[in-house]
Amino acid sequence: MIISQMSGVPIYQQIADNFRTDILEGKIAEGTYLPSIRSLARDLKISVITTMKAYEILEQEGLITAVQGKGYAVNAQDGNMLREQHMRKVEEGLLQAIASARIAGLSQSELIETLKLLMTLQEE
Repeated sequence: MIISQMSGVPIYQQIADNFRTDILEGKIAEGTYLPSIRSLARDLKISVITTMKAYEILEQEGLITAVQGKGYAVNAQDGNMLREQHMRKVEEGLLQAIASARIAGLSQSELIETLKLLMTLQEE
């Protein structure tokens, strides 16, 4: 896991984002335990409180569950929930693209054509 002190994104959010992506992409399977809060904090050289906050975010999103005496385990992922999570990421990316396109002076049709071109290139 790569964490950047300079990114402007809070460290706890970077941790949560990394785990969320890995869980939603199936890189961390259902039932797998995440590293303990203390060991992750030690490995990343950050506060235990920061790590705990990241895990709390993932628990609130329903991605993990605290298991008494064992830590945090990855929950089974519902197909609809996975789609919704991915849709949220797509929307965030598109909002950033729209903002950049406006700054660059692109029209709506130019932005749509760029998206179509990129999607075509990804299919090849």
